[in-house]
Amino acid sequence: MFYGRRTELNTLNALFESGKFEFAVVYGRRRVGKTMLLNEFCDGRKVIFFTGIEASVAENLSQLSHSVMEYSGGPDSTFESFEKIFSYIDDLSQKERLVFVIDEYPYLAKAEPSIPSLLQKHIDHVWKKSKLMLVLCGSSMSFMENQVLGYKSPLYGRKTSQLKIQPFDFFESRALCANFAPEQQATLYGALWGVPEYYMHINSKKGLNENLIDLFFRPGGRLFEEPLNLLKQEMRALATYNAVITAIAQGASRLNEIATKAGLETGATSNVLSSLMELGIVRREIPATEKSSRKSIYVINDTMYRFWFTFVWNYLTSINRGVGDLVYKKFVEDKVNEYMGHVFEDICLQYLYTEKGLTALPFLPENIGRWWGNDPKKKREEEIDIFGFAGNQQLFGECKWTNKLVDIDVMEELFGRAELLGDGEKHFIFFSKSGFTKKFMQAVSEKSNVKLITFKDMCL
Repeated sequence: MFYGRRTELNTLNALFESGKFEFAVVYGRRRVGKTMLLNEFCDGRKVIFFTGIEASVAENLSQLSHSVMEYSGGPDSTFESFEKIFSYIDDLSQKERLVFVIDEYPYLAKAEPSIPSLLQKHIDHVWKKSKLMLVLCGSSMSFMENQVLGYKSPLYGRKTSQLKIQPFDFFESRALCANFAPEQQATLYGALWGVPEYYMHINSKKGLNENLIDLFFRPGGRLFEEPLNLLKQEMRALATYNAVITAIAQGASRLNEIATKAGLETGATSNVLSSLMELGIVRREIPATEKSSRKSIYVINDTMYRFWFTFVWNYLTSINRGVGDLVYKKFVEDKVNEYMGHVFEDICLQYLYTEKGLTALPFLPENIGRWWGNDPKKKREEEIDIFGFAGNQQLFGECKWTNKLVDIDVMEELFGRAELLGDGEKHFIFFSKSGFTKKFMQAVSEKSNVKLITFKDMCL
């Protein structure tokens, strides 16, 4: 069943309705729902829909020929070449609005390297004056960004739209696991990262722990080897990438720390991190007050990878031997709540960009993110979960994913850290999974610049 993606679908519909030549590039990590989006868009329209396959040139030529003939109603025969196919589409696109989708485009282009140049030729000489809507879709992030969108590509400068399909955020993903309580939905998001296909394997008749065991801690589990399988499709030196991701999962965040833990030179580590950022697996963060900084840190962006390298990677042998249940109960279950601390920070930032969250803000920040820096008095680094600013206005946020009520000491600590950011009109937001003590709420009732938001409030 198709869910969400209204913005992306509206974009594709608008391109179609233009009636003129359009060239859309659709890409994103595997399992994120690109093909489902295209199927929804194509429903009821005249479409040549072809999916590239990891096979020979001849097999791709045969399959594409079949797709074209299926559309035109001609005999099911194979064209002599891709040039002949595109020339045939030249004629078709002059007569009526036609959508031509090549899904898994990287497979086709790798099988026949001349494809980008052939497409360029037909776009420049025929299609740009036709009624064709061309859509190239792919899951290989590096290929799509470098070989399709990159300036060295023959197709560079010819797209009229590009859509990078992202996983759902927490609030969008809730509908995919509606039978679970909000806290369990958050944990599922922390393990599945809003990737629609993963949610299809949840058994709503089982509890949270049983589902996590079935997905990650069984040899046949859907996500037992998922990160390794995805990395194999993008990278060659798999061991090196595993070492870097593992180092980050174990707490290393700065370049030199990651390099040391991974046993690599700094330069090699930097190259690996660049590739992982290109894939969306890792992200680089800098303090919200700075545009570029040597204070930058690296975190695992994709929470499925984060969960897997935190809890599964070290126990692959035991899981393969059939004791994944014991591994989960002994080494994982009690640590999931702690793991969710950073995930909750991400969820709180997402909340501030929802309609409801924006109304809770005292002003619209120019920039919002995390902040960290040195406290000269205490001679140590301090962190602030959320910091936003606009002119003289400052917003400070603290996010607590604990089973205890948050007490007033948390407010006093954040007030102290806020002084490190200098003068300004300071506003504070406190997020709590479990709520706040009466003492905290009474103190806040006297302060107009402090807001308290519970996880329950966020999920209403």
